[in-house]
Amino acid sequence: MTFEWLVALRYLRSPNRPAVLRIVTLLAIVGVAAGVTTLVIALSMNTGFRQAIRDRLLSVTAHVNLKPIGPNGIREYRALMARLSDTPGVRSIEPAIYATVLLSSGGHARGIVLKGVDPELERRASEALHHLVAGAGDFAPDADGVPAVLVGRILANDLEITAGDYLTLTSPQGNLTPFGMLPRSRRFRVTGVFDSGFYDYDANWGFVTLPAAQALSGIGDVVSLLEVRVTHMDDAGAIAADLLKRAGSGYTTSTWMDENRALFRALSLEKLVTALFIGLITFVAGLNILVVLTMTVTDRARDIAVLMAMGARRQQLRKVFILQGLIVSIAGTIAGLLIGYTFAGIADRWRLIPLNPEVYAIPYVPFHANALDAVWIAAAALAISIAATILPARSAASVLPVEILRFE
Repeated sequence: MTFEWLVALRYLRSPNRPAVLRIVTLLAIVGVAAGVTTLVIALSMNTGFRQAIRDRLLSVTAHVNLKPIGPNGIREYRALMARLSDTPGVRSIEPAIYATVLLSSGGHARGIVLKGVDPELERRASEALHHLVAGAGDFAPDADGVPAVLVGRILANDLEITAGDYLTLTSPQGNLTPFGMLPRSRRFRVTGVFDSGFYDYDANWGFVTLPAAQALSGIGDVVSLLEVRVTHMDDAGAIAADLLKRAGSGYTTSTWMDENRALFRALSLEKLVTALFIGLITFVAGLNILVVLTMTVTDRARDIAVLMAMGARRQQLRKVFILQGLIVSIAGTIAGLLIGYTFAGIADRWRLIPLNPEVYAIPYVPFHANALDAVWIAAAALAISIAATILPARSAASVLPVEILRFE
């Protein structure tokens, strides 16, 4: 062990230190640990929210949407799908129809988003239809030819709908009659209740087949858009540009990043602000280290004078107090990382903190502890602590042995 380490550890572990100095040293370690713990928990919570929302969104929505510029939909969608299917990076393409309709059942009524899909393609691409809480999820019509519909779990609970019930869907795109425009209504049978884990979809969405949606809307063999899933979702922007080039004029594209840009930008800004404000706790802990070292320099002034009289260099004494502050910081940082990551792991595994899904879209607080965050959190805590040692270390190195030992 070098001279500097030996003296630094001796000062920290000495039983002859004043009680106040021991308490302040402990508080400095606790302060660093508290700042690091809070920062780890806050950042892992922010990252968890970002990842949970992204995963749940992409489990039920497309990575890229190819839409016509005009309001008439896509008529030759099968040929267009065949032309785009060999685009590099594309995993699947599904036609879809979106319509806002009125659902009526048992004296209850609510407006919902009705999605017309190809059942086989939708099951391969989307996770929503794989998580059924009731019914078999079969899209086949019943013996009387009544088409099937799948509804979300929250919607089914609110309207007291169960698998096997019949309901009525009314489209605002009605039929023109001598009495004016009359809404078009059709009877459906509930064959399944899905649980996507995302509140908005479970409370407001329903799925029917493409022919059923086309018949209800009265639009013929037309789809609203083509939904594209890609192999790597971060490449969605480049693949969207390639799809647009292959599709030709008259189309536009939007990616999952475009559709949710405001949400993810808000989460990124929240992460930055959280890191800055909670980082102030670590800054205050750095001030505690400064106080500890300043008090140590005052308490050990005679020792410093004796060491200098025996040949210790000023640079060595400066390093002694820098190492002392570094030891305090390392102890607090390690404790904070262990506590923070342990809490984040337990809270995420057991879902300890529930949330209102109507507000936050997910039913619990997710935590995702990122190893990269630990690196820069530790680096920031150590940097603040080292900065706090500079002034006391210079003060210790500037002690004049003659003045201290004159009356000894």
